[in-house]
Amino acid sequence: MADASEQPGGEQLNAQVEMAKKRLEEATTAASAAERRVAAEIEALESDLEKERARATQALEELREAHAEELQREREAKDRVVAEAESRLAEIETQTAAAEKQIEEVEERARQAEGRALAAEKRAAEAEAAIADEHARAREAAAAWLRDQVKATRREEGRR
Repeated sequence: MADASEQPGGEQLNAQVEMAKKRLEEATTAASAAERRVAAEIEALESDLEKERARATQALEELREAHAEELQREREAKDRVVAEAESRLAEIETQTAAAEKQIEEVEERARQAEGRALAAEKRAAEAEAAIADEHARAREAAAAWLRDQVKATRREEGRR
């Protein structure tokens, strides 16, 4: 009887072992499937990470290019402003030089005019002096003529 009780218990044990093997296989299969899913998720996450890195790198590069273009535009604008300012400065310097030359010419003409005025004043003074001399000679000549006339008149009266 011991054999009989062992047998049915042995079958039960075998059935339990078979059941445990089956559950172990199912668990192994489930674990294997879960491992594959996790590996697939990791690969998908890594792929997403790489895509995000690529997008971030691309966005960063685009920002750098945009920044470089903006800097270039600003440099060009600054260069244009500087060139315009230099051009205007050159115009002002040219106008200043021309104005200074005109001032020098006007001053020179003023000096010449002053010299001519002084010469004219001197000539006028000389002319006035000459006129005064001529008036004096004319008065002397008139006085001499009158004296001669008086003498002639006296001689005639003396002859009469």
